[in-house]
Amino acid sequence: MLEAARTLFLEHGYGATTIEGISRASEVSQATVYRLFASKQGILKALVDTSVAGDDEPIPVAERTHVRALLAEPRPEDSLAQLAAVCVEINTRTAPIYRILVSAASSDTDAAATLDELTRQRQQGQGRVATALARARVLRPGLSANDAGDIIHALASPELYHLLVIDRAWSAARFQQWLATALAGQLLPETVPDRPRWS
Repeated sequence: MLEAARTLFLEHGYGATTIEGISRASEVSQATVYRLFASKQGILKALVDTSVAGDDEPIPVAERTHVRALLAEPRPEDSLAQLAAVCVEINTRTAPIYRILVSAASSDTDAAATLDELTRQRQQGQGRVATALARARVLRPGLSANDAGDIIHALASPELYHLLVIDRAWSAARFQQWLATALAGQLLPETVPDRPRWS
């Protein structure tokens, strides 16, 4: 059902896609679609969630092994490089469905609420990295944890990924390397003192 909905959303847009169409394309009764997802917005939210996580396991992204690993890195440069890698993985998976969500949010209040929640979750996760850097006193002088979180939020945003990778045809590898360098350059001083752990 989710794959059928994804295809229809991409081909026809959120507004023109109906539960009836999703039911027909997935060969599942409308009653079953409603029972599992309650509404078209419920299907869109499920698509967003599975795209962000990469699967349908009920484990928040913040609790996943690769995300926990980046916070456990002894060197902040390595952690930011891993953050860049996670950002590219998620944006690569979510780019098509994110465009649908943004478009739908302009005219659908439920879709707008889903977009707001996705943004909040992204800010919260990125804020954890910024807070860890601030607590370890490895941020560049004069940079607060809040400002660091804002910088991460901007540089790792789906909008910037879309601009450079989709619009300007950067490879994902090039964007990842640039993002890691940009994050370190904006957040860390030129020389970061060696520390046994920073998180």
